[in-house]
Formats: sequence, structure tokens, C-alpha cells
Amino acid sequence: MSKFGELIDLQIPVLLEFYTDWNEASEAMHPVLKDVAAALGDRAKIIKIDVDKNSELAEALRVKGLPTLMIYKEGEMKWRQSGEQDANTLIGLMQEYI
Repeated sequence: MSKFGELIDLQIPVLLEFYTDWNEASEAMHPVLKDVAAALGDRAKIIKIDVDKNSELAEALRVKGLPTLMIYKEGEMKWRQSGEQDANTLIGLMQEYI
């Protein structure tokens, strides 16, 4: 968990995606997140977290639906939503915190 604190305690916005390899909606988000990363470059960070491998963290954050997306900045959650999102929406949300 302390490692998670280091991941989200950055000056730039961090987009977390909680996913599993067997979830179709999670799979559909992979190219979207690549587009978001390409658009934002080093002004933001995108981290994918496999729920199957990080079940304690997912449980602590009450992740129920997949994919679940969260934006953190300086250790504080700024936005959270479950379900698929499009690249333009995510880019717009992230730019609010840059």
C-alpha cells in the first residue's frame, strides 16, 4: 500500500485504470489509454492496475465494476468512474489537473 501512495503523490495528474485481462470492457480501454498517454505525454501519468494481482488494493478502494478509472493528483482523488470512457473525455478531464 505504501507503494501506492508513492504512485499517486505526484505533482502531475495520475490516471489509474483498474482492469482484468478477462473483462471485455477493460480490454476495450487499452487503445483508449494509449491515445490518452500519447496526447498528454509527460504532463500526466497513466497506470494500469490488474485487479487479480492487486486484490487488496482494489478492495481497499472499493473497486466493484471494471474498468474503474481514477484520477489522482498530489495524493488526492480528483475523479472516479466505472465503465468505458472515450479518449477525448479522459484527455479533457486530465487537462483540468495539469
